[in-house]
Amino acid sequence: MSRNVLVNSGSLRFVQNISVGPHVFQGDEASGNGGKDAGLDPFELILAALGACASITVQMYADRKQSPLEGGHVVLSYTNVPAEDRSDSHTKMWMVDGIEMEFSFDGDLSEDQQLLALAGKCPIHRLLTSPVPIQTKPLVPSSVSM
Repeated sequence: MSRNVLVNSGSLRFVQNISVGPHVFQGDEASGNGGKDAGLDPFELILAALGACASITVQMYADRKQSPLEGGHVVLSYTNVPAEDRSDSHTKMWMVDGIEMEFSFDGDLSEDQQLLALAGKCPIHRLLTSPVPIQTKPLVPSSVSM
């Protein structure tokens, strides 16, 4: 199972200090949104998690199948996409939040489509595309240190 993620407000307006085990980094808002661009913004953090998970999933599959996958590249972007189904969609085009994920693979491969399908089955992809209950509750002060 994954380790706890600890997020603390930084000394600058929107800067967040993020700790996960021995790893420490910052999150922030872009300068156009009032931040100092001192780290990834929350959407970029989600895209990075999804891209890393999808790429790892593809690599694990390729390793198990002894595939000639030599590497891969994933480009992700946060975008608005047309809504799939709305009862009143005949009168208006509805847009919803979406993510575009584009892959390219290096190596002498004949299974690109299968690898693309596997990328969509990574745990983060499943998490983002399913209902996820989030419980927000007060933090007990003794549980802050990790």
